[in-house]
Amino acid sequence: MIASVAVVGHQNNPLYLQSFTEADDALKLHHIVHCSLDVIDERVNNPKKSVLTLNESFLGLLYPTESYKVYGYLTNTKVKFLMVTTDLNVKDADVRSFFRRFHAAYVDAVSNPFHVPGKKIASRTFAKRMSGIVKGFSPGTNG
Repeated sequence: MIASVAVVGHQNNPLYLQSFTEADDALKLHHIVHCSLDVIDERVNNPKKSVLTLNESFLGLLYPTESYKVYGYLTNTKVKFLMVTTDLNVKDADVRSFFRRFHAAYVDAVSNPFHVPGKKIASRTFAKRMSGIVKGFSPGTNG
Protein backbone atom coordinates (compact mmCIF):
# COMPACT_ATOMS: atom_id res chain seq x y z
CA MET A 1 0.00 0.00 0.00
CA ILE A 2 1.25 3.46 -0.88
CA ALA A 3 1.33 5.73 2.16
CA SER A 4 2.40 8.96 0.48
CA VAL A 5 3.58 10.53 -2.77
CA ALA A 6 5.56 13.72 -3.22
CA VAL A 7 6.85 16.00 -5.95
CA VAL A 8 9.91 18.03 -5.00
CA GLY A 9 11.37 20.81 -7.15
CA HIS A 10 14.94 21.04 -8.36
CA GLN A 11 15.84 23.29 -5.41
CA ASN A 12 14.33 20.79 -2.94
CA ASN A 13 11.18 22.88 -2.58
CA PRO A 14 8.04 20.79 -2.01
CA LEU A 15 5.64 21.13 -4.93
CA TYR A 16 3.12 18.48 -3.93
CA LEU A 17 2.69 16.10 -1.01
CA GLN A 18 -0.28 13.82 -0.56
CA SER A 19 -0.71 11.29 2.22
CA PHE A 20 -2.98 8.27 1.91
CA THR A 21 -2.96 7.27 5.58
CA GLU A 22 -4.40 8.65 8.79
CA ALA A 23 -3.72 12.28 9.68
CA ASP A 24 -1.39 11.26 12.52
CA ASP A 25 1.13 9.83 10.06
CA ALA A 26 1.26 12.86 7.74
CA LEU A 27 4.03 14.63 9.65
CA LYS A 28 6.08 11.44 9.97
CA LEU A 29 5.73 10.79 6.23
CA HIS A 30 6.74 14.36 5.45
CA HIS A 31 9.88 13.83 7.55
CA ILE A 32 10.68 10.55 5.78
CA VAL A 33 10.32 12.25 2.38
CA HIS A 34 12.61 15.07 3.52
CA CYS A 35 15.27 12.59 4.71
CA SER A 36 15.12 10.82 1.34
CA LEU A 37 16.12 14.02 -0.45
CA ASP A 38 19.60 13.74 1.05
CA VAL A 39 19.97 10.29 -0.49
CA ILE A 40 18.91 11.62 -3.90
CA ASP A 41 21.42 14.47 -3.68
CA GLU A 42 24.17 12.03 -2.70
CA ARG A 43 23.40 9.73 -5.63
CA VAL A 44 23.18 12.55 -8.16
CA ASN A 45 26.28 14.39 -6.96
CA ASN A 46 28.47 11.27 -6.57
CA PRO A 47 27.88 9.31 -9.77
CA LYS A 48 30.99 7.18 -9.23
CA LYS A 49 29.55 5.68 -6.05
CA SER A 50 26.10 5.26 -7.56
CA VAL A 51 24.76 2.98 -10.27
CA LEU A 52 22.77 5.93 -11.66
CA THR A 53 23.32 6.42 -15.39
CA LEU A 54 22.61 9.53 -17.41
CA ASN A 55 19.46 8.22 -19.06
CA GLU A 56 18.08 6.38 -16.03
CA SER A 57 15.32 8.27 -14.19
CA PHE A 58 14.40 5.58 -11.68
CA LEU A 59 16.55 5.91 -8.56
CA GLY A 60 15.30 2.78 -6.84
CA LEU A 61 15.05 2.26 -3.11
CA LEU A 62 16.24 5.36 -1.31
CA TYR A 63 15.37 5.11 2.34
CA PRO A 64 14.12 1.97 4.06
CA THR A 65 12.73 2.21 7.58
CA GLU A 66 11.18 -0.39 9.83
CA SER A 67 7.69 0.10 8.42
CA TYR A 68 8.19 2.11 5.21
CA LYS A 69 10.23 2.05 2.02
CA VAL A 70 10.87 5.18 -0.03
CA TYR A 71 11.46 4.97 -3.77
CA GLY A 72 12.63 7.82 -5.96
CA TYR A 73 12.50 9.03 -9.53
CA LEU A 74 14.36 12.00 -11.04
CA THR A 75 13.16 13.84 -14.14
CA ASN A 76 15.40 15.51 -16.72
CA THR A 77 14.54 18.88 -15.17
CA LYS A 78 15.73 17.62 -11.74
CA VAL A 79 12.22 17.40 -10.31
CA LYS A 80 12.02 14.51 -7.86
CA PHE A 81 9.13 12.11 -7.40
CA LEU A 82 8.96 10.10 -4.19
CA MET A 83 6.74 7.23 -3.17
CA VAL A 84 6.49 5.98 0.40
CA THR A 85 5.06 2.48 0.68
CA THR A 86 4.20 0.18 3.55
CA ASP A 87 4.55 -2.89 1.32
CA LEU A 88 8.07 -4.06 2.07
CA ASN A 89 8.10 -6.66 -0.74
CA VAL A 90 7.34 -4.48 -3.77
CA LYS A 91 9.23 -5.16 -7.01
CA ASP A 92 11.21 -2.54 -8.91
CA ALA A 93 9.26 -3.23 -12.11
CA ASP A 94 6.01 -2.33 -10.35
CA VAL A 95 7.51 0.86 -8.93
CA ARG A 96 8.91 1.86 -12.35
CA SER A 97 5.45 1.42 -13.87
CA PHE A 98 3.95 3.55 -11.08
CA PHE A 99 6.49 6.32 -11.66
CA ARG A 100 5.80 6.34 -15.41
CA ARG A 101 2.11 7.02 -14.70
CA PHE A 102 3.06 9.52 -11.96
CA HIS A 103 5.34 11.37 -14.41
CA ALA A 104 2.61 11.48 -17.09
CA ALA A 105 0.16 12.97 -14.57
CA TYR A 106 2.77 15.54 -13.49
CA VAL A 107 3.46 16.57 -17.10
CA ASP A 108 -0.26 17.06 -17.70
CA ALA A 109 -0.57 19.16 -14.52
CA VAL A 110 2.36 21.48 -15.27
CA SER A 111 1.31 21.83 -18.92
CA ASN A 112 -1.74 23.72 -17.73
CA PRO A 113 -1.32 27.34 -18.88
CA PHE A 114 -2.49 28.57 -15.47
CA HIS A 115 0.23 26.67 -13.58
CA VAL A 116 3.21 28.79 -12.56
CA PRO A 117 6.45 26.78 -12.94
CA GLY A 118 8.21 26.18 -9.63
CA LYS A 119 5.08 26.81 -7.56
CA LYS A 120 3.06 24.25 -5.64
CA ILE A 121 0.70 22.09 -7.65
CA ALA A 122 -2.79 23.04 -6.50
CA SER A 123 -4.75 21.25 -9.21
CA ARG A 124 -7.68 19.19 -7.95
CA THR A 125 -7.55 17.23 -11.20
CA PHE A 126 -3.94 16.24 -10.45
CA ALA A 127 -4.89 15.21 -6.91
CA LYS A 128 -7.76 13.06 -8.21
CA ARG A 129 -5.56 11.51 -10.87
CA MET A 130 -2.86 10.72 -8.30
CA SER A 131 -5.45 9.14 -6.00
CA GLY A 132 -6.60 6.97 -8.91
CA ILE A 133 -3.03 5.95 -9.75
CA VAL A 134 -2.34 5.10 -6.10
CA LYS A 135 -5.57 3.09 -5.76
CA GLY A 136 -4.78 1.27 -9.00
CA PHE A 137 -1.28 0.37 -7.82
CA SER A 138 -1.17 -3.33 -7.14
CA PRO A 139 2.24 -4.97 -7.01
CA GLY A 140 2.62 -7.89 -9.38
CA THR A 141 0.54 -6.49 -12.24
CA ASN A 142 3.25 -4.43 -14.01
CA GLY A 143 0.64 -2.25 -15.72
